[in-house]
Amino acid sequence: MRVPLSWLREYVDLPATATGRDVQTKLIAAGLEVETVEQLGAGLTGPLVVGQVRTIEELTEFKKPIRHCTVDVGTANGTGEPQEIICGARNFAVGDKVVVALPGAVLPGDFRIAERKTYGRMSRGMICSGDELGLGDDGSHGIIVLPPEHEVGIDATALLELYDEVLDIAVTPDRGYCLSLRGVARETATAYGLPLRDPALLDVPGPNAHGYEVKVADPVGCDRFTARTVVGLDPEARSPIWLRRRLQKAGMRPISLAVDITNYVMLELGQPLHAYDRALVQGPIGVRRAEPGEKLTTLDGAHRVLTAEDLVITDDRGPIGLAGVMGGADTEIADTDPAQSRSTTEVVIEAAHFDPVTIARTARRHKLSSEASRRFERGVDPLAGPAAAQRTVDLLVLLAGGTAEAGVTEVISPSAPRTVAMRADHPDRVAGVEYGRETVVRRLQEVGCDVYGQDELVVTVPSWRPDLTAPNDLAEEVIRLEGYENLPSTLPRPPAGRGLTGRQRLHRRVGRVLAGAGYVETPNYPFIGERVLDQLDIPADDPKRRLVTLVNPLSDEEPALRTTLLPGLLGALRRNDGRGSHDLALFETGLVFHPADEARVAVSPPGDRRPTDEEIAGLNAGLPVQPRHAAVVLTGAREPAGWWGEGRPAAWADAVEAARLIAGESGAELTVAQARYGPWHPGRCAELSVVIGGTETSVGYAGELHPRVVKALGLPARTCAMELNLDLVAEAGDEALTAPRISSFPMATQDVALVVDDSVPAADVQRLLTLGAGELLESIRLFDVFTGDQVGPGKKSLAYALRFRAPDRTLTAEEATAARDAAVARAAEATGAVLRGI
Repeated sequence: MRVPLSWLREYVDLPATATGRDVQTKLIAAGLEVETVEQLGAGLTGPLVVGQVRTIEELTEFKKPIRHCTVDVGTANGTGEPQEIICGARNFAVGDKVVVALPGAVLPGDFRIAERKTYGRMSRGMICSGDELGLGDDGSHGIIVLPPEHEVGIDATALLELYDEVLDIAVTPDRGYCLSLRGVARETATAYGLPLRDPALLDVPGPNAHGYEVKVADPVGCDRFTARTVVGLDPEARSPIWLRRRLQKAGMRPISLAVDITNYVMLELGQPLHAYDRALVQGPIGVRRAEPGEKLTTLDGAHRVLTAEDLVITDDRGPIGLAGVMGGADTEIADTDPAQSRSTTEVVIEAAHFDPVTIARTARRHKLSSEASRRFERGVDPLAGPAAAQRTVDLLVLLAGGTAEAGVTEVISPSAPRTVAMRADHPDRVAGVEYGRETVVRRLQEVGCDVYGQDELVVTVPSWRPDLTAPNDLAEEVIRLEGYENLPSTLPRPPAGRGLTGRQRLHRRVGRVLAGAGYVETPNYPFIGERVLDQLDIPADDPKRRLVTLVNPLSDEEPALRTTLLPGLLGALRRNDGRGSHDLALFETGLVFHPADEARVAVSPPGDRRPTDEEIAGLNAGLPVQPRHAAVVLTGAREPAGWWGEGRPAAWADAVEAARLIAGESGAELTVAQARYGPWHPGRCAELSVVIGGTETSVGYAGELHPRVVKALGLPARTCAMELNLDLVAEAGDEALTAPRISSFPMATQDVALVVDDSVPAADVQRLLTLGAGELLESIRLFDVFTGDQVGPGKKSLAYALRFRAPDRTLTAEEATAARDAAVARAAEATGAVLRGI
């Protein structure tokens, strides 16, 4: 909402020295979001005067039409002689009054006006357009042509109100009343402690039987409708300069007098209005729901197909407007453009109150956000309609020479004022500050409430504040008007023993260890579609194919909640690779979603108390299963090349190592075995398992992605990925991690090379060696894999380094050898392994 300071001063007697910045500070303290204060006329200096065109000479020898004009500026030029000015615009004629910048003037953008020779003639000034003065487009797309009554030579900066300050306020959904000068003026008056001149306090005639006939068939969608009629309008009447300038400052474009007046009153009072050309309305005006398939051409020229949820304004022909959103082209007010074949001399003014939810849904359904819909969906004062209609009638009579008909139509659905019961000390308890009853009552009255009672207050909420529905809303009003900055700063006192849960601590540790390993966290949207699961080669019977579909998805292409983290991570990797970052290592920890085995509908919790444990359990039972997963993706160089060496590309082993890091943080022992699954390359895929309750449980997969998946998703070649179920890993681990005991005795190293069949996984051999070596084994590492004629066809050699150490003594060679032999014997018994060289 753009609020000119000069307009605001009409309703509040601000101090003469108060600037836009001062008002901004006050309103921000009162809880309004004043984003900027625009200085209109900044960089503009005179002389800028009113001139009258005396002669126009067309210069035809140039590529574009050029005019040599003489303009009478009175004595503003010091000589009284007409000014010679070269101009290319075509929208003015001899005798027109225009705005002239004389030599020495500086226009916005540091555009300096001086005498100069151009197109073979002297030009001593410039005839100005609205854009050149920073006014914006006034609809003429050319030179400003002033009404003839303005005197030649007078200062145009004052006439056009070029110097002003405009407050740009970001109005939140609960502050719809501030989408008007009336609402902002009320807040300003309260902030300064000054009286308000309410522009809605007008003498309004009561309804009678002589007004234009209105039939409301849907009182829920439209609970109030006021109609007034004005006849005898002068079709040549134009909006005066002050009206057009106020609209421009507020961010609206002047169109025609009748439309400008309705827009002006909407900005002033916050009540959207619509004016119908009475000659084009056939029969009574109606309000009803649209019939499915009905069509309407709106003022923007769009042809719209209506649904049964749309609220429409009708006449005998059918819909003539989308209620609260935009009028129809069939009853449009004629412009003052002489090229139009018709003119409007009689108008019917509509000032109605529509259901906010209905208007919001209609605007979104038709992708048609308007100034009217923005106000209705945030809440319009239902009692402002008669005053807004009267203000519109008064301006039409004053500026267009019309006559107001005596008929006044009001269709009203009975409703009682809203009241809220609240303890007088409730704001004190919310804020932790003792305000006292007198302060609470005074502040609520400043908001516009009527307050009764002593310790128990009964508060009647003003009609323009639909957001005040509960005691906490009233408490907030008291607190903000007393000043948020006056609230004491106190640190919360959490109960002892309530820190992060074990799941939260593990989540943080996993993030830290992956970041320490060089991965970058990239949170993604939790939405996917069936197509990406096809691209990942997820099997048709896989649990990841069972999706939780959203009723109102952000995108029709991603209508479901994710069952895997890989689509989002791979999408981020693809985007960054496309922008030139080719060495990438990304990770994410987040929830995935699986439908519950038994579908339940969650019951809405109460809003006036804390839900019971049973109600919370019922809510949780209606939610999908949401395990936490961790995933990484890699591509490019894992170790960059440089003076230190050649570097190393990311490989499937790096994805497996990321899983080991995560398992290490949870204290779980991770088993890695060769596997074939979905998006991974069948020869470079590892299944990740842990032991839970004595049973080996698969928790995820790691490895290099299949070339088919890489091509389908547009990924770099040899992209690697890992994903595991973090909750299952945590269940297998021990939250209380035990620090390793460091022995002061020396280590004994024994190397073994075992020949096994190609089909035997190295991880199985390592596990058997570990079991056979016993407690003296400190670590084991696979350092070589060899195949060739020396070991025979279908065989491979696995070389392991075994490190032995005792906590209380130095091991002898015999003890280390015995432990190694026991390990080899266990592996040989289970896999048929043979020591190489024997």
